[in-house]
Amino acid sequence: MTDMPRYLRECLHTGKLACLAMLVSGGIVLQILACALYNNWWPMLTVIMYVILPMPLMFFAGSDTSSLYSESGSGWLNATKFLTGASTVGSIAIPIILKHAGVIGWGAMALELSSFFVFILSILCYLGMNEEDGYSML
Repeated sequence: MTDMPRYLRECLHTGKLACLAMLVSGGIVLQILACALYNNWWPMLTVIMYVILPMPLMFFAGSDTSSLYSESGSGWLNATKFLTGASTVGSIAIPIILKHAGVIGWGAMALELSSFFVFILSILCYLGMNEEDGYSML
């Protein structure tokens, strides 16, 4: 990437941001469609988990996401990993529990789970884009 002109590199980074924005928008659309198509707004409970999901990372890990991939003995970092994992499992479990209870149908559950996987894909793309040193302050 160093042999490319600066304007071309900036254009590629802008395209990555646009792709990331489309992924997040697609996840939100799937979330709303899961509720609106079946006239049942119970699947919006997963939005609570989507809000809770990044909180442990913001409070305990800070901006150093590389420490999440290591095996450290820090108690706060282990608590962060546990709470993030619990929120992730909750995001998957809520639609499945609602389907099992007969509150939502198969279509709403499928749209909810596909929305979750689109959000996870956008998070992974963001982390990959952040590691390429295009937008980091370091």
